[in-house]
Amino acid sequence: MRYKNIYFIGIGGIGMSALARYFKRKGCNVAGYDRTPSELTHELEEEGIAVHYEDRPDLIPEDRKNTLVIYTPAIPHDMKELVAVQANGYNVVKRSRALGEIARGQRCLAVAGTHGKTTTSTLLAHIFQESGEGCSAFLGGISKNYGTNLLVSENDVVVAEADEFDRSFLQLHPEIAAVTAMDADHLDIYSDVEHVRQAFREFASQVTDTLITKPGLDITGRDTKARILRYSFRDPCDFYASNLSKDATGHFTFDLNWPDGVIRGCRCGIPGWVNVENSIAAAAIALTYGIAPEKVKAAIGTYMGVKRRFDVHLNVPGCTYIDDYAHHPKELAAAISSIRDIFPSRRLTAVFQPHLYTRTRDFADGFAEALSHVDKLILLDIYPAREEPIPGITSKIIFDRAETPEKVLMKKEELMEYLEKEPVDVLVTFGAGNIDRFTEPITSMLEKRIGKK
Repeated sequence: MRYKNIYFIGIGGIGMSALARYFKRKGCNVAGYDRTPSELTHELEEEGIAVHYEDRPDLIPEDRKNTLVIYTPAIPHDMKELVAVQANGYNVVKRSRALGEIARGQRCLAVAGTHGKTTTSTLLAHIFQESGEGCSAFLGGISKNYGTNLLVSENDVVVAEADEFDRSFLQLHPEIAAVTAMDADHLDIYSDVEHVRQAFREFASQVTDTLITKPGLDITGRDTKARILRYSFRDPCDFYASNLSKDATGHFTFDLNWPDGVIRGCRCGIPGWVNVENSIAAAAIALTYGIAPEKVKAAIGTYMGVKRRFDVHLNVPGCTYIDDYAHHPKELAAAISSIRDIFPSRRLTAVFQPHLYTRTRDFADGFAEALSHVDKLILLDIYPAREEPIPGITSKIIFDRAETPEKVLMKKEELMEYLEKEPVDVLVTFGAGNIDRFTEPITSMLEKRIGKK
């Protein structure tokens, strides 16, 4: 390792924390800043990584020659720590560049897509671990099988979630990659959907061996020299499911069709039809790489999912609570469809915290349409993340357009008191902001309520 010190600006982000853990495992002195404490930053501190929560340039290592600074583009450009390292001769790189350098020269297997990539890449890493092949993995969520967003192996296989935000995925040159979706998103970066698709086509051009995409995605042989294979939930193509059956808990069993035959009796370890589709994408990469079919089947069955991705916290007769990271209309629609499929005759209440003013502005109609398919909507204020408010853009523009039978608009500080008095059949919390801070209080409240019956 060239650098003795690795310093992170925005260390608490899911991708940044994986890199911090990686460099700590490699023996570097690792420290960093984040805006607010979280469960993840507390875990980093317990692992011996110094984290502070004030914008303090004096806490940056003074040894510029032996210090690499990694930052996330989600932080403000005028942040004092960032300005200081840029002005004082430090080697400063974005998170995506650091990940690209780690993957360079190794066998990179990547999953890209505007949704589905975290669940799919985490399952792919699990297949490699369970099969005995092993891999290093940089994940966009916390694996429930391993309790972390980082896996480290001695072999040269790197599984990476290829993030389209800020065109980060263009730092990767995968041997095998999957693209799960190319919907409009991050329009503050891309301006329109065609620029989003063009970035995905550029990513495709960097794949060196095999690209696996869904039918209908606008990537063709003109865009990449890689072999193109297709996967689908159940439409016949190179990789798809047939003989689907669903049990009372929403878990699917299916036959996985692939170019070399059929893998019969696969059971998805997590519920919902959308996770069958994600399983097929992960299996397609693993099978193309050369993992044995029976080992792929076994790992699909033991996969426990990712925290905050269709994350079932409570599921007893008459009371179910699910938390999900969905923050794009297509993600909301897929999750709601899966929940309706599992619990077809039950009352569904959704709590949604919109993420970013720009995303709310750009997709208000889509959010309203997706959320119109629940029985009751509890809509919270926008989580701003890196953005300043935009005049006229509030959660109310979604609220006014949603045709949900029942709906209520409130601040997040009012949520728990409201839910205390609210009857719950199936409850789901959606969002990419800080709505996850409510999962434990909601679970605890519902468990106490059940205990009183």
